[in-house]
Amino acid sequence: MNQSQVVLVTGASRGIGRGVALAFARQGAQIIVNHYQDDANAAQTVQAIEAAGGTAQAVEADVADSTQVDALVETALTAFGRIDVLVCNAGICPFYDFLDLPEAVWDRTLDVNLKGVFLVSQRVARHMVARGEGGRIIATSSISSMMGGTQQAHYCASKAGINLLIKSMALSLAPHQITCNAVLPGTVETDINREALQDPTLRQKLEQGTPLGRLGQPDDISGAVLFLASPAASWVTGSLWVLDGGATSTLQ
Repeated sequence: MNQSQVVLVTGASRGIGRGVALAFARQGAQIIVNHYQDDANAAQTVQAIEAAGGTAQAVEADVADSTQVDALVETALTAFGRIDVLVCNAGICPFYDFLDLPEAVWDRTLDVNLKGVFLVSQRVARHMVARGEGGRIIATSSISSMMGGTQQAHYCASKAGINLLIKSMALSLAPHQITCNAVLPGTVETDINREALQDPTLRQKLEQGTPLGRLGQPDDISGAVLFLASPAASWVTGSLWVLDGGATSTLQ
């Protein structure tokens, strides 16, 4: 990766997003740390990035709100002059059984997880096209896009939508040398599921269902994201990278 790259990571205050931001920081990148109502954790991410040798600025924005997305991208361009890499990572996963799933939770989950990828990608892609030097767009999907979940109907649907959105974007943006790919993590231990993973029975079940015998960590995802942003991946677009310790290897 070129050390002068400017990278926008949505949902970067914690979890996979923070891990990705830190991975880019170790390469010397300039990073926009997007977050939503998470000032303290975003500040910690910025501090960690700077300690790792990177340059960062935290910007609050709800990725489901087009006005806030416009402001996010304009702030990034004012601060750094361009965006070379976009990592659409912002996402939520409130757990509800299908029969009890409120319409408002369905709407918010689809808005953040799927509409957010569309809004930020479209806005950044317009900048990349106008700039005329190509670019990289990488989205965080999930292996939940490939299977159902008793408390994740809304989440699974949103992530499945990301997969085909990325493929469609790849076709539309290929003439502009903008590659579009998604990573599909398995169970990665982050704040979104840390409380649930305190249940030893659930944790054991998940670990036993993973051929490599352990849950994922943010660094297990960030390496693939770095590759997709690197010159080595210049011919990779429209791909869905499963990163799950082998958990979906038996799916037909």
